[in-house]
Amino acid sequence: MNIYALLVSRFTQALDEMGVENAPVPIARSARPEFGEYQFNGAMALAKQLKQKPRDIAEKIVEQVKLDDVAHKLEIAGPGFINIHLNDAWLANQCELALHDPRLGIAKQSQQNVVVDYSSPNLAKEMHVGHLRTTIIGDSVVKLLEFLGHNVIRQNHMGDWGTQFGMLLAHFNDKLEANYMAETALSDLEDFYREAKVRFDEEEGFADRAREFVVKLQGGDESCLALWERFIDISIQHSEEVYEKLNVSLTRKDVMGESAYNDDLANVVADLKAQGIAVEDQGAQVVFLPELADKEGKPAVFIVQKSGGGYLYATTDLAAMRYRSGKLNADRTLILTDARQAYHFKQTEIVGRKAGFMKPEQSYEHCPFGMMLGSDGKPFKTRSGGTVKLVDLLDEAVTRARDLIGKRDSDLSAEELDDVARKVGIGAVKYADLSKNRTTDYVFNWDTMLSFEGNTAPYLQYAFTRVQSIFRKSGISVADLPVDIKINEKQEHALAVQLMQFEETINVVARDATPHVLCSYLYDLASAFMSFYEACPILREDTPVAVRHSRLALAALVSNTMSLGLSLLGIETLEKM
Repeated sequence: MNIYALLVSRFTQALDEMGVENAPVPIARSARPEFGEYQFNGAMALAKQLKQKPRDIAEKIVEQVKLDDVAHKLEIAGPGFINIHLNDAWLANQCELALHDPRLGIAKQSQQNVVVDYSSPNLAKEMHVGHLRTTIIGDSVVKLLEFLGHNVIRQNHMGDWGTQFGMLLAHFNDKLEANYMAETALSDLEDFYREAKVRFDEEEGFADRAREFVVKLQGGDESCLALWERFIDISIQHSEEVYEKLNVSLTRKDVMGESAYNDDLANVVADLKAQGIAVEDQGAQVVFLPELADKEGKPAVFIVQKSGGGYLYATTDLAAMRYRSGKLNADRTLILTDARQAYHFKQTEIVGRKAGFMKPEQSYEHCPFGMMLGSDGKPFKTRSGGTVKLVDLLDEAVTRARDLIGKRDSDLSAEELDDVARKVGIGAVKYADLSKNRTTDYVFNWDTMLSFEGNTAPYLQYAFTRVQSIFRKSGISVADLPVDIKINEKQEHALAVQLMQFEETINVVARDATPHVLCSYLYDLASAFMSFYEACPILREDTPVAVRHSRLALAALVSNTMSLGLSLLGIETLEKM
Protein backbone atom coordinates (compact mmCIF):
# COMPACT_ATOMS: atom_id res chain seq x y z
CA MET A 1 0.00 0.00 0.00
CA ASN A 2 1.32 3.41 -1.02
CA ILE A 3 -0.57 5.90 1.13
CA TYR A 4 1.09 8.89 -0.54
CA ALA A 5 0.05 7.73 -4.03
CA LEU A 6 -3.49 6.98 -2.81
CA LEU A 7 -3.88 10.46 -1.31
CA VAL A 8 -2.47 12.15 -4.42
CA SER A 9 -4.98 10.20 -6.53
CA ARG A 10 -7.96 11.11 -4.32
CA PHE A 11 -7.06 14.82 -4.12
CA THR A 12 -6.38 14.96 -7.88
CA GLN A 13 -9.84 13.48 -8.49
CA ALA A 14 -11.41 16.03 -6.14
CA LEU A 15 -9.71 18.95 -7.89
CA ASP A 16 -10.75 17.61 -11.31
CA GLU A 17 -14.35 17.44 -10.13
CA MET A 18 -14.03 21.04 -8.95
CA GLY A 19 -12.94 22.01 -12.47
CA VAL A 20 -9.32 22.58 -11.43
CA GLU A 21 -7.22 20.58 -13.89
CA ASN A 22 -3.47 19.88 -13.90
CA ALA A 23 -3.02 21.55 -10.51
CA PRO A 24 -0.09 20.42 -8.35
CA VAL A 25 -1.12 18.09 -5.52
CA PRO A 26 1.43 18.67 -2.75
CA ILE A 27 0.99 15.92 -0.16
CA ALA A 28 3.51 15.80 2.69
CA ARG A 29 3.90 13.82 5.89
CA SER A 30 2.91 15.80 8.95
CA ALA A 31 5.70 16.87 11.27
CA ARG A 32 3.70 16.16 14.44
CA PRO A 33 1.13 13.45 15.23
CA GLU A 34 -1.48 15.95 16.50
CA PHE A 35 -1.67 17.28 12.92
CA GLY A 36 -2.50 13.84 11.57
CA GLU A 37 -0.23 11.69 9.43
CA TYR A 38 -0.37 13.63 6.15
CA GLN A 39 -1.09 17.16 4.98
CA PHE A 40 -2.42 18.66 1.75
CA ASN A 41 -0.70 22.00 1.16
CA GLY A 42 -2.12 23.03 -2.22
CA ALA A 43 -4.87 25.50 -1.33
CA MET A 44 -2.61 28.56 -1.11
CA ALA A 45 -1.11 27.90 -4.55
CA LEU A 46 -4.64 27.76 -6.00
CA ALA A 47 -5.78 31.05 -4.41
CA LYS A 48 -4.40 33.22 -7.21
CA GLN A 49 -5.73 30.96 -9.96
CA LEU A 50 -9.25 30.68 -8.48
CA LYS A 51 -9.32 34.22 -7.04
CA GLN A 52 -10.55 32.87 -3.68
CA LYS A 53 -9.22 32.75 -0.14
CA PRO A 54 -7.02 29.68 0.53
CA ARG A 55 -9.16 28.63 3.49
CA ASP A 56 -12.35 28.78 1.38
CA ILE A 57 -10.65 26.63 -1.26
CA ALA A 58 -9.55 24.17 1.43
CA GLU A 59 -13.15 23.89 2.70
CA LYS A 60 -14.39 23.09 -0.82
CA ILE A 61 -11.67 20.47 -1.28
CA VAL A 62 -12.59 18.82 2.05
CA GLU A 63 -16.23 18.66 0.93
CA GLN A 64 -15.24 17.15 -2.42
CA VAL A 65 -12.43 14.70 -1.61
CA LYS A 66 -13.53 11.11 -1.00
CA LEU A 67 -11.51 9.84 1.94
CA ASP A 68 -14.20 8.40 4.24
CA ASP A 69 -12.68 4.91 4.00
CA VAL A 70 -9.10 6.11 4.63
CA ALA A 71 -9.33 9.01 7.09
CA HIS A 72 -11.41 9.45 10.22
CA LYS A 73 -10.89 13.21 10.20
CA LEU A 74 -9.89 16.01 7.83
CA GLU A 75 -9.24 19.36 9.50
CA ILE A 76 -8.29 22.73 8.08
CA ALA A 77 -5.43 24.47 9.84
CA GLY A 78 -3.93 27.93 9.46
CA PRO A 79 -4.45 29.62 6.10
CA GLY A 80 -5.60 26.45 4.32
CA PHE A 81 -3.58 23.36 5.24
CA ILE A 82 -5.65 20.17 5.28
CA ASN A 83 -4.55 17.75 7.98
CA ILE A 84 -5.36 14.10 7.28
CA HIS A 85 -5.90 11.74 10.23
CA LEU A 86 -5.84 8.10 9.08
CA ASN A 87 -8.59 5.70 10.10
CA ASP A 88 -7.61 2.91 12.56
CA ALA A 89 -9.93 0.34 10.96
CA TRP A 90 -8.51 1.09 7.50
CA LEU A 91 -4.93 0.86 8.81
CA ALA A 92 -5.72 -2.46 10.50
CA ASN A 93 -7.18 -3.86 7.29
CA GLN A 94 -4.15 -2.75 5.25
CA CYS A 95 -1.82 -4.38 7.79
CA GLU A 96 -3.77 -7.65 7.52
CA LEU A 97 -3.55 -7.58 3.73
CA ALA A 98 0.21 -6.93 3.89
CA LEU A 99 0.75 -9.75 6.38
CA HIS A 100 -0.89 -12.24 4.00
CA ASP A 101 1.18 -11.06 1.02
CA PRO A 102 4.80 -12.23 0.47
CA ARG A 103 5.47 -8.79 -1.07
CA LEU A 104 3.87 -7.04 1.94
CA GLY A 105 1.42 -5.27 -0.37
CA ILE A 106 4.18 -3.56 -2.38
CA ALA A 107 3.26 -3.25 -6.05
CA LYS A 108 5.72 -3.90 -8.85
CA GLN A 109 6.53 -0.89 -11.04
CA SER A 110 6.27 -0.76 -14.84
CA GLN A 111 9.34 -2.70 -15.90
CA GLN A 112 12.34 -0.78 -17.20
CA ASN A 113 15.77 -1.93 -18.35
CA VAL A 114 18.09 -0.45 -15.75
CA VAL A 115 21.86 -0.65 -16.12
CA VAL A 116 23.74 -0.14 -12.85
CA ASP A 117 27.50 0.44 -13.11
CA TYR A 118 29.08 -0.14 -9.70
CA SER A 119 32.07 -1.54 -7.77
CA SER A 120 34.48 -1.36 -10.76
CA PRO A 121 37.79 -2.10 -9.00
CA ASN A 122 41.17 -1.69 -10.67
CA LEU A 123 42.31 -5.25 -11.37
CA ALA A 124 45.96 -4.22 -11.12
CA LYS A 125 45.48 -3.99 -7.36
CA GLU A 126 43.40 -5.47 -4.55
CA MET A 127 40.07 -3.95 -3.58
CA HIS A 128 40.52 -1.32 -0.85
CA VAL A 129 38.19 0.71 1.37
CA GLY A 130 37.65 3.17 -1.47
CA HIS A 131 35.62 0.46 -3.24
CA LEU A 132 33.29 -0.13 -0.29
CA ARG A 133 30.76 2.62 -0.96
CA THR A 134 30.22 2.01 -4.67
CA THR A 135 29.96 -1.75 -4.10
CA ILE A 136 27.42 -1.81 -1.27
CA ILE A 137 25.35 1.23 -2.29
CA GLY A 138 25.18 -0.11 -5.85
CA ASP A 139 24.22 -3.60 -4.71
CA SER A 140 21.47 -2.29 -2.45
CA VAL A 141 20.01 -0.20 -5.28
CA VAL A 142 20.18 -3.22 -7.62
CA LYS A 143 18.38 -5.52 -5.18
CA LEU A 144 15.67 -2.95 -4.57
CA LEU A 145 15.10 -2.26 -8.28
CA GLU A 146 14.84 -6.00 -8.96
CA PHE A 147 12.32 -6.35 -6.13
CA LEU A 148 10.22 -3.64 -7.80
CA GLY A 149 10.13 -5.70 -10.99
CA HIS A 150 12.77 -4.02 -13.14
CA ASN A 151 15.14 -5.83 -15.48
CA VAL A 152 18.43 -4.86 -13.85
CA ILE A 153 21.70 -5.33 -15.73
CA ARG A 154 24.73 -5.16 -13.45
CA GLN A 155 27.85 -3.76 -15.09
CA ASN A 156 31.12 -4.19 -13.20
CA HIS A 157 33.29 -1.76 -15.19
CA MET A 158 36.56 -3.22 -13.94
CA GLY A 159 39.86 -1.51 -14.72
CA ASP A 160 41.49 -4.29 -16.74
CA TRP A 161 43.39 -2.28 -19.38
CA GLY A 162 46.02 0.42 -19.66
CA THR A 163 49.74 1.05 -19.74
CA GLN A 164 50.24 -0.17 -16.15
CA PHE A 165 49.52 -3.71 -17.34
CA GLY A 166 52.74 -3.69 -19.38
CA MET A 167 54.74 -3.40 -16.16
CA LEU A 168 52.63 -6.02 -14.40
CA LEU A 169 52.74 -8.55 -17.25
CA ALA A 170 56.52 -8.23 -17.59
CA HIS A 171 56.88 -8.97 -13.86
CA PHE A 172 54.26 -11.76 -14.02
CA ASN A 173 56.04 -13.36 -16.97
CA ASP A 174 59.34 -13.35 -15.04
CA LYS A 175 57.65 -14.99 -12.04
CA LEU A 176 56.18 -17.76 -14.20
CA GLU A 177 59.55 -18.34 -15.89
CA ALA A 178 61.03 -18.68 -12.39
CA ASN A 179 58.55 -21.57 -11.85
CA TYR A 180 56.15 -19.68 -9.57
CA MET A 181 52.54 -20.88 -9.65
CA ALA A 182 50.39 -18.10 -11.11
CA GLU A 183 48.10 -18.07 -8.03
CA THR A 184 51.11 -17.93 -5.70
CA ALA A 185 52.72 -15.09 -7.64
CA LEU A 186 49.48 -13.09 -7.41
CA SER A 187 48.44 -14.12 -3.89
CA ASP A 188 48.91 -10.51 -2.74
CA LEU A 189 48.24 -8.05 -5.54
CA GLU A 190 49.44 -5.07 -3.52
CA ASP A 191 52.86 -6.63 -2.91
CA PHE A 192 53.02 -7.75 -6.54
CA TYR A 193 52.24 -4.23 -7.79
CA ARG A 194 54.86 -2.68 -5.49
CA GLU A 195 57.51 -5.16 -6.66
CA ALA A 196 56.73 -4.40 -10.31
CA LYS A 197 56.79 -0.64 -9.69
CA VAL A 198 60.19 -0.81 -7.96
CA ARG A 199 61.59 -2.78 -10.90
CA PHE A 200 60.05 -0.30 -13.36
CA ASP A 201 61.62 2.66 -11.56
CA GLU A 202 65.00 1.15 -10.69
CA GLU A 203 65.91 -1.94 -12.74
CA GLU A 204 67.80 -1.29 -15.94
CA GLY A 205 65.95 -2.47 -19.05
CA PHE A 206 62.73 -3.42 -17.21
CA ALA A 207 60.83 -0.25 -18.18
CA ASP A 208 61.63 -0.89 -21.86
CA ARG A 209 60.36 -4.48 -21.58
CA ALA A 210 57.21 -3.20 -19.87
CA ARG A 211 56.55 -0.83 -22.77
CA GLU A 212 57.09 -3.69 -25.21
CA PHE A 213 54.40 -5.66 -23.38
CA VAL A 214 52.02 -2.69 -23.73
CA VAL A 215 52.63 -2.59 -27.50
CA LYS A 216 52.11 -6.37 -27.76
CA LEU A 217 48.97 -6.26 -25.63
CA GLN A 218 47.41 -3.43 -27.59
CA GLY A 219 48.47 -5.06 -30.85
CA GLY A 220 46.64 -8.30 -29.99
CA ASP A 221 49.72 -10.54 -29.57
CA GLU A 222 48.29 -13.98 -28.71
CA SER A 223 50.83 -15.03 -26.09
CA CYS A 224 50.65 -11.61 -24.41
CA LEU A 225 46.82 -11.70 -24.40
CA ALA A 226 46.89 -15.19 -22.87
CA LEU A 227 49.22 -13.93 -20.11
CA TRP A 228 46.92 -10.91 -19.54
CA GLU A 229 43.85 -13.17 -19.35
CA ARG A 230 45.54 -15.33 -16.68
CA PHE A 231 46.40 -12.24 -14.66
CA ILE A 232 42.86 -10.84 -14.98
CA ASP A 233 41.28 -14.18 -14.06
CA ILE A 234 43.23 -14.44 -10.81
CA SER A 235 42.65 -10.78 -9.96
CA ILE A 236 38.89 -11.19 -10.44
CA GLN A 237 39.02 -14.14 -8.02
CA HIS A 238 40.34 -11.73 -5.37
CA SER A 239 37.35 -9.46 -5.98
CA GLU A 240 34.94 -12.40 -5.86
CA GLU A 241 36.22 -13.34 -2.40
CA VAL A 242 35.44 -9.81 -1.19
CA TYR A 243 31.97 -9.89 -2.78
CA GLU A 244 31.21 -13.16 -1.00
CA LYS A 245 32.26 -11.73 2.37
CA LEU A 246 30.17 -8.62 1.74
CA ASN A 247 27.07 -10.62 0.71
CA VAL A 248 27.09 -8.74 -2.60
CA SER A 249 25.34 -10.15 -5.68
CA LEU A 250 28.01 -9.37 -8.31
CA THR A 251 29.29 -12.40 -10.24
CA ARG A 252 31.76 -13.06 -13.03
CA LYS A 253 29.04 -12.67 -15.69
CA ASP A 254 28.52 -9.04 -14.58
CA VAL A 255 32.12 -8.08 -15.43
CA MET A 256 32.26 -5.64 -18.35
CA GLY A 257 35.77 -4.28 -18.05
CA GLU A 258 37.30 -1.34 -19.87
CA SER A 259 38.85 -3.73 -22.41
CA ALA A 260 35.36 -4.79 -23.57
CA TYR A 261 35.01 -1.46 -25.38
CA ASN A 262 38.42 -1.42 -27.09
CA ASP A 263 37.03 -2.33 -30.52
CA ASP A 264 34.63 0.63 -30.50
CA LEU A 265 36.98 3.41 -29.35
CA ALA A 266 38.19 4.35 -32.87
CA ASN A 267 34.57 4.33 -34.06
CA VAL A 268 33.52 6.65 -31.24
CA VAL A 269 36.19 9.21 -32.19
CA ALA A 270 35.41 8.84 -35.91
CA ASP A 271 31.69 9.43 -35.28
CA LEU A 272 32.40 12.52 -33.16
CA LYS A 273 34.68 13.90 -35.89
CA ALA A 274 32.19 13.11 -38.68
CA GLN A 275 29.49 15.09 -36.84
CA GLY A 276 31.83 18.01 -36.25
CA ILE A 277 31.60 17.49 -32.49
CA ALA A 278 35.27 16.59 -32.02
CA VAL A 279 37.97 18.73 -33.63
CA GLU A 280 41.74 18.54 -33.74
CA ASP A 281 43.57 20.75 -31.28
CA GLN A 282 47.36 20.51 -30.83
CA GLY A 283 47.27 17.04 -32.36
CA ALA A 284 44.58 15.74 -29.98
CA GLN A 285 40.89 15.13 -30.75
CA VAL A 286 38.90 17.45 -28.52
CA VAL A 287 35.27 18.38 -27.86
CA PHE A 288 34.73 21.98 -26.74
CA LEU A 289 31.74 22.42 -24.43
CA PRO A 290 30.35 25.96 -24.26
CA GLU A 291 27.63 24.59 -21.93
CA LEU A 292 30.31 24.27 -19.23
CA ALA A 293 32.23 27.47 -20.01
CA ASP A 294 34.19 29.15 -17.22
CA LYS A 295 33.59 32.70 -15.94
CA GLU A 296 35.63 34.11 -18.80
CA GLY A 297 33.51 32.31 -21.35
CA LYS A 298 36.13 29.71 -22.29
CA PRO A 299 34.44 26.40 -23.14
CA ALA A 300 35.30 23.26 -21.18
CA VAL A 301 37.68 20.86 -22.93
CA PHE A 302 36.85 17.15 -23.25
CA ILE A 303 39.70 15.15 -24.82
CA VAL A 304 38.68 11.91 -26.55
CA GLN A 305 42.02 11.00 -28.16
CA LYS A 306 45.54 12.05 -27.17
CA SER A 307 47.97 13.52 -29.67
CA GLY A 308 49.87 10.22 -29.67
CA GLY A 309 46.71 8.33 -30.69
CA GLY A 310 45.91 6.89 -27.25
CA TYR A 311 42.39 6.82 -25.85
CA LEU A 312 41.17 7.98 -22.44
CA TYR A 313 38.52 7.20 -19.84
CA ALA A 314 36.35 9.70 -21.71
CA THR A 315 36.44 7.59 -24.88
CA THR A 316 35.73 4.37 -22.98
CA ASP A 317 32.81 5.93 -21.10
CA LEU A 318 31.28 7.17 -24.35
CA ALA A 319 31.64 3.68 -25.84
CA ALA A 320 30.03 2.23 -22.71
CA MET A 321 27.17 4.74 -23.00
CA ARG A 322 26.59 3.75 -26.61
CA TYR A 323 26.66 0.03 -25.79
CA ARG A 324 24.29 0.34 -22.86
CA SER A 325 21.82 2.59 -24.63
CA GLY A 326 21.95 0.77 -27.97
CA LYS A 327 22.74 -2.91 -27.35
CA LEU A 328 21.30 -3.19 -23.83
CA ASN A 329 18.43 -0.76 -24.56
CA ALA A 330 18.76 0.82 -21.11
CA ASP A 331 15.89 3.06 -20.03
CA ARG A 332 18.03 4.20 -17.11
CA THR A 333 21.78 4.06 -16.60
CA LEU A 334 23.00 4.56 -13.03
CA ILE A 335 26.72 5.04 -12.44
CA LEU A 336 28.01 4.94 -8.87
CA THR A 337 31.40 6.58 -8.40
CA ASP A 338 32.82 9.06 -5.93
CA ALA A 339 31.83 12.70 -6.21
CA ARG A 340 35.19 13.74 -7.65
CA GLN A 341 34.11 12.27 -10.99
CA ALA A 342 30.84 14.24 -11.19
CA TYR A 343 32.20 16.81 -13.65
CA HIS A 344 33.61 14.09 -15.91
CA PHE A 345 30.24 12.34 -16.17
CA LYS A 346 28.43 15.62 -16.74
CA GLN A 347 30.76 16.24 -19.70
CA THR A 348 30.32 12.66 -20.90
CA GLU A 349 26.53 12.99 -20.92
CA ILE A 350 26.59 16.29 -22.83
CA VAL A 351 28.92 14.89 -25.49
CA GLY A 352 27.06 11.57 -25.74
CA ARG A 353 23.68 13.25 -26.16
CA LYS A 354 25.04 15.64 -28.79
CA ALA A 355 26.39 12.66 -30.71
CA GLY A 356 23.12 10.71 -30.45
CA PHE A 357 24.73 7.90 -28.45
CA MET A 358 21.57 7.95 -26.29
CA LYS A 359 17.92 8.53 -27.09
CA PRO A 360 16.40 11.65 -25.48
CA GLU A 361 14.12 9.54 -23.28
CA GLN A 362 16.96 7.42 -21.89
CA SER A 363 18.33 8.68 -18.58
CA TYR A 364 22.02 8.87 -17.65
CA GLU A 365 22.32 9.28 -13.90
CA HIS A 366 25.64 9.74 -12.16
CA CYS A 367 25.05 8.87 -8.49
CA PRO A 368 28.02 10.41 -6.66
CA PHE A 369 29.07 9.56 -3.12
CA GLY A 370 31.35 11.15 -0.54
CA MET A 371 34.49 9.76 1.02
CA MET A 372 35.06 7.45 3.96
CA LEU A 373 37.24 9.34 6.44
CA GLY A 374 39.37 8.40 9.42
CA SER A 375 39.03 10.01 12.86
CA ASP A 376 41.46 12.72 11.68
CA GLY A 377 38.99 13.82 9.02
CA LYS A 378 41.29 12.62 6.22
CA PRO A 379 40.73 9.69 3.82
CA PHE A 380 40.74 6.41 5.77
CA LYS A 381 44.24 4.86 5.86
CA THR A 382 46.31 2.34 7.83
CA ARG A 383 48.38 3.68 10.74
CA SER A 384 51.40 3.74 8.47
CA GLY A 385 49.49 5.82 5.94
CA GLY A 386 48.87 2.98 3.47
CA THR A 387 45.67 1.94 1.74
CA VAL A 388 43.42 -0.34 3.82
CA LYS A 389 42.59 -3.59 2.01
CA LEU A 390 38.86 -4.18 2.03
CA VAL A 391 39.27 -7.85 2.94
CA ASP A 392 41.35 -6.88 6.02
CA LEU A 393 38.71 -4.36 7.12
CA LEU A 394 35.95 -6.97 6.86
CA ASP A 395 37.97 -9.59 8.75
CA GLU A 396 38.63 -7.09 11.53
CA ALA A 397 34.91 -6.26 11.70
CA VAL A 398 34.06 -9.93 12.27
CA THR A 399 36.80 -10.28 14.92
CA ARG A 400 35.60 -7.18 16.78
CA ALA A 401 31.98 -8.36 16.63
CA ARG A 402 32.97 -11.79 18.00
CA ASP A 403 34.86 -10.18 20.91
CA LEU A 404 31.90 -7.90 21.65
CA ILE A 405 29.24 -10.63 21.54
CA GLY A 406 31.47 -13.04 23.46
CA LYS A 407 31.35 -10.65 26.44
CA ARG A 408 27.54 -10.71 26.54
CA ASP A 409 25.49 -13.34 28.34
CA SER A 410 24.32 -15.85 25.73
CA ASP A 411 23.78 -19.55 25.17
CA LEU A 412 25.38 -19.50 21.73
CA SER A 413 27.56 -22.44 20.70
CA ALA A 414 30.98 -21.70 19.19
CA GLU A 415 29.56 -22.34 15.72
CA GLU A 416 26.58 -20.05 16.36
CA LEU A 417 28.88 -17.37 17.76
CA ASP A 418 30.95 -17.45 14.56
CA ASP A 419 27.80 -17.07 12.45
CA VAL A 420 26.44 -14.21 14.59
CA ALA A 421 29.83 -12.47 14.57
CA ARG A 422 30.01 -12.66 10.79
CA LYS A 423 26.48 -11.30 10.29
CA VAL A 424 26.87 -8.56 12.90
CA GLY A 425 30.39 -7.53 11.86
CA ILE A 426 29.74 -7.38 8.11
CA GLY A 427 26.30 -5.89 8.67
CA ALA A 428 27.76 -3.17 10.90
CA VAL A 429 30.29 -2.05 8.28
CA LYS A 430 27.71 -2.04 5.51
CA TYR A 431 24.99 -0.27 7.48
CA ALA A 432 27.35 2.39 8.82
CA ASP A 433 27.98 3.34 5.20
CA LEU A 434 24.48 2.81 3.79
CA SER A 435 22.82 4.80 6.58
CA LYS A 436 24.69 7.98 5.62
CA ASN A 437 23.42 10.21 2.84
CA ARG A 438 25.59 8.97 -0.02
CA THR A 439 26.52 12.49 -1.17
CA THR A 440 28.28 13.31 2.11
CA ASP A 441 31.60 12.20 3.59
CA TYR A 442 31.46 10.17 6.80
CA VAL A 443 33.88 9.27 9.58
CA PHE A 444 34.57 5.54 10.03
CA ASN A 445 34.23 4.61 13.71
CA TRP A 446 34.31 1.02 15.02
CA ASP A 447 32.64 1.80 18.35
CA THR A 448 29.69 3.61 16.79
CA MET A 449 28.97 1.09 14.06
CA LEU A 450 29.17 -1.95 16.39
CA SER A 451 26.96 -0.36 19.06
CA PHE A 452 23.68 -2.03 20.00
CA GLU A 453 22.16 1.41 20.50
CA GLY A 454 21.23 4.04 17.93
CA ASN A 455 20.87 3.81 14.17
CA THR A 456 23.16 0.81 13.62
CA ALA A 457 22.90 -2.66 12.09
CA PRO A 458 23.41 -4.43 15.47
CA TYR A 459 20.46 -2.45 16.93
CA LEU A 460 18.19 -3.42 14.02
CA GLN A 461 19.38 -7.04 14.07
CA TYR A 462 18.73 -7.12 17.81
CA ALA A 463 15.24 -5.61 17.35
CA PHE A 464 14.50 -8.35 14.81
CA THR A 465 15.60 -11.08 17.25
CA ARG A 466 13.32 -9.54 19.90
CA VAL A 467 10.33 -10.22 17.65
CA GLN A 468 11.47 -13.79 17.03
CA SER A 469 11.86 -14.25 20.78
CA ILE A 470 8.27 -13.06 21.36
CA PHE A 471 6.94 -15.70 18.98
CA ARG A 472 9.06 -18.44 20.56
CA LYS A 473 7.68 -17.53 23.99
CA SER A 474 4.10 -17.26 22.72
CA GLY A 475 4.07 -20.83 21.47
CA ILE A 476 2.24 -19.67 18.31
CA SER A 477 3.77 -19.68 14.85
CA VAL A 478 2.95 -16.90 12.40
CA ALA A 479 1.36 -19.50 10.10
CA ASP A 480 -1.11 -20.57 12.85
CA LEU A 481 -1.86 -17.04 14.05
CA PRO A 482 -5.52 -15.94 13.73
CA VAL A 483 -5.20 -12.53 12.06
CA ASP A 484 -7.77 -9.99 13.18
CA ILE A 485 -5.94 -6.74 13.87
CA LYS A 486 -7.63 -4.12 16.05
CA ILE A 487 -5.94 -0.77 16.69
CA ASN A 488 -6.93 0.93 19.92
CA GLU A 489 -3.76 2.37 21.48
CA LYS A 490 -1.78 5.32 20.10
CA GLN A 491 1.38 3.18 19.94
CA GLU A 492 -0.47 0.59 17.85
CA HIS A 493 -1.63 3.38 15.56
CA ALA A 494 1.87 4.84 15.22
CA LEU A 495 3.33 1.41 14.46
CA ALA A 496 0.66 0.63 11.84
CA VAL A 497 1.26 3.99 10.11
CA GLN A 498 5.01 3.30 10.02
CA LEU A 499 4.43 -0.17 8.58
CA MET A 500 2.21 1.24 5.84
CA GLN A 501 4.86 3.77 4.78
CA PHE A 502 7.26 1.04 3.60
CA GLU A 503 6.26 1.21 -0.07
CA GLU A 504 6.59 5.00 -0.17
CA THR A 505 10.10 4.64 1.23
CA ILE A 506 11.16 1.99 -1.26
CA ASN A 507 9.90 4.07 -4.19
CA VAL A 508 11.98 7.05 -3.05
CA VAL A 509 15.11 4.87 -2.82
CA ALA A 510 14.46 3.45 -6.30
CA ARG A 511 13.99 6.93 -7.75
CA ASP A 512 16.99 8.60 -6.11
CA ALA A 513 19.40 5.69 -5.42
CA THR A 514 19.51 6.68 -1.74
CA PRO A 515 19.64 3.60 0.56
CA HIS A 516 20.01 5.86 3.64
CA VAL A 517 16.28 6.63 3.28
CA LEU A 518 15.49 2.94 3.77
CA CYS A 519 17.93 2.77 6.72
CA SER A 520 16.16 5.70 8.41
CA TYR A 521 12.80 4.03 7.81
CA LEU A 522 13.93 0.74 9.38
CA TYR A 523 15.40 2.54 12.39
CA ASP A 524 12.13 4.47 12.88
CA LEU A 525 10.19 1.20 12.51
CA ALA A 526 12.37 -0.55 15.12
CA SER A 527 11.93 2.43 17.47
CA ALA A 528 8.16 2.43 16.92
CA PHE A 529 8.08 -1.30 17.67
CA MET A 530 10.05 -0.84 20.91
CA SER A 531 7.58 1.87 22.04
CA PHE A 532 4.65 -0.38 21.09
CA TYR A 533 6.19 -3.37 22.90
CA GLU A 534 6.69 -1.39 26.13
CA ALA A 535 3.24 0.23 26.11
CA CYS A 536 1.13 -2.64 24.74
CA PRO A 537 1.63 -5.94 26.60
CA ILE A 538 1.58 -8.95 24.32
CA LEU A 539 2.37 -12.00 26.45
CA ARG A 540 1.23 -10.76 29.85
CA GLU A 541 -1.31 -13.11 31.44
CA ASP A 542 -4.00 -10.44 31.76
CA THR A 543 -3.85 -9.56 28.04
CA PRO A 544 -7.08 -10.79 26.36
CA VAL A 545 -6.51 -13.49 23.75
CA ALA A 546 -7.95 -11.42 20.88
CA VAL A 547 -5.74 -8.45 21.83
CA ARG A 548 -2.69 -10.73 22.10
CA HIS A 549 -3.32 -12.18 18.65
CA SER A 550 -3.84 -8.71 17.17
CA ARG A 551 -0.56 -7.47 18.65
CA LEU A 552 1.27 -10.63 17.59
CA ALA A 553 0.03 -9.99 14.04
CA LEU A 554 1.48 -6.46 14.15
CA ALA A 555 4.73 -7.90 15.50
CA ALA A 556 4.78 -10.47 12.67
CA LEU A 557 4.39 -7.71 10.09
CA VAL A 558 7.24 -5.80 11.75
CA SER A 559 9.37 -8.94 11.47
CA ASN A 560 8.52 -9.43 7.79
CA THR A 561 9.12 -5.76 6.99
CA MET A 562 12.47 -5.64 8.77
CA SER A 563 13.56 -8.91 7.17
CA LEU A 564 12.71 -7.64 3.68
CA GLY A 565 14.14 -4.17 4.31
CA LEU A 566 17.45 -5.49 5.64
CA SER A 567 17.72 -8.04 2.83
CA LEU A 568 17.33 -5.22 0.29
CA LEU A 569 20.27 -3.52 2.01
CA GLY A 570 22.23 -6.78 1.79
CA ILE A 571 22.24 -7.24 5.58
CA GLU A 572 21.47 -10.63 7.13
CA THR A 573 19.10 -11.15 10.06
CA LEU A 574 19.43 -13.50 13.02
CA GLU A 575 16.95 -15.69 14.86
CA LYS A 576 18.78 -15.15 18.14
CA MET A 577 21.73 -13.10 19.31
